Amino acid sequence: MPSDSAAAVSAFVEGAPPGEKLTVNEPNLLDSITPAFQKYNEDQLTTVKLPGSNKNVLISPYNSLGDGRYYDTENQRSFSFDHQTQKASDVQPYKPDTEHTGLISSLLKSLSTHAAEHYPSATTAVCAPSPSSPNTITLHLVSNKYSPANFWNGRWRSTYHFSPSSSPLTLSGRINVDVHYYEDGNVRLTTGKEVKELALEVNGGGGGGDDRALAAEVLRKVEAVERAYQEELNRGFAALSEGSFKGLRRQLPVTRQKVEWDKVGGYRDIGGGRSR
Repeated sequence: MPSDSAAAVSAFVEGAPPGEKLTVNEPNLLDSITPAFQKYNEDQLTTVKLPGSNKNVLISPYNSLGDGRYYDTENQRSFSFDHQTQKASDVQPYKPDTEHTGLISSLLKSLSTHAAEHYPSATTAVCAPSPSSPNTITLHLVSNKYSPANFWNGRWRSTYHFSPSSSPLTLSGRINVDVHYYEDGNVRLTTGKEVKELALEVNGGGGGGDDRALAAEVLRKVEAVERAYQEELNRGFAALSEGSFKGLRRQLPVTRQKVEWDKVGGYRDIGGGRSR
């Protein structure tokens, strides 16, 4: 197939709504669109269960080891991930080489508690500094809610970064929300919020007590910004329902009665008495 076809399919893959998976039936095309599958999985924080485990781990550019391998800090495992089938294999022991082990452990515990209290079916991760980001710890939270019986799927993603050795200490990141409704049509909401340099009001990690205090402060900021954004979304939805959507069409016909469409054949034209 021509290269423009590969580009078109890649765009579909990268833009797929939550809970949907594209099947590509052209073997000659698969190699050329593998980068699109990888980008989708890493951007969307795709979750996967490791062999022999019933707990999800997530895929991200920040827990990548290269060559299709990723690691899970909490369970100290690395694994191979097939971006096309979204299957994990070849699990091996792995421990990140970092001086922030205690801080990462405290962050994992606090972030997991936060996710369990506020999100259904959430998966979290704390990624150690990497060669590409040698001084940065990254926190991820993804919560998927799929309801195909009701024709909708949704995904919340939040990612935060901070450097425990920087001064002043700040937290930055981004929240993304993606909801897809597809009963008798296609309606999709994608929105997000940048989190810019929130000041952390404690000193950096350097001991057990400092690590726990810094982790608690990070999660205090995370909880505050996510609560504020959820309230902002609720106000926005209410404004759409009461304002913009009402302006698009009447909620009821001029008769103020709902049309019984299964009986529409029996209605008569007001002017001529003709059957509709």
